[in-house]
Amino acid sequence: MDILDFLTYSLNLKNVQRQGWIDKLSLENPESVADHSYSMAIMAMIISDLENYDSEKILKMTLLHDLAESKIGDITPEQMTPENKMEIENKAFDEIVGKLPDILQSQYNQIWKEYQDNNTKESQFVHQIDKLEMALQAKIYQKNIETIDNIEPFLESAKSSITDEKLKELFTKIIDEK
Repeated sequence: MDILDFLTYSLNLKNVQRQGWIDKLSLENPESVADHSYSMAIMAMIISDLENYDSEKILKMTLLHDLAESKIGDITPEQMTPENKMEIENKAFDEIVGKLPDILQSQYNQIWKEYQDNNTKESQFVHQIDKLEMALQAKIYQKNIETIDNIEPFLESAKSSITDEKLKELFTKIIDEK
């Protein structure tokens, strides 16, 4: 077992910039995937605790959801088909968790598959938290960087994806912020 490889990959997320901010907003120094994952984890923790969801499972899913990007980078929807992206991400994820003890491999692969399938309450919640965090980050960029003008595609993407009532309330507060 070699958890050091796994830890090294997870720390590499600090060096992977969020590509959508670069491509669509021309940001020179956007948040890293690790920044995004941490923000998501905080959001997921507090909301899932308030709603009495399975916070442990949700936090694990949140922390694992972008791990493959430590190996392949942050691939945006414009770069390839969702099917190709999923295939590349699955291969990278398998390689990253492949040296962990069998019990962890099994557990993390199950959580990863559940996230990818997006057909459980927890996975749908994490996908929506992903969009909510993106919307909040877009508003923060808009507020703090004078050259940013069009964050609407990010807000529209979040709006169309968020169905949870509590998350909808938070999204409304985010877009109403000046």
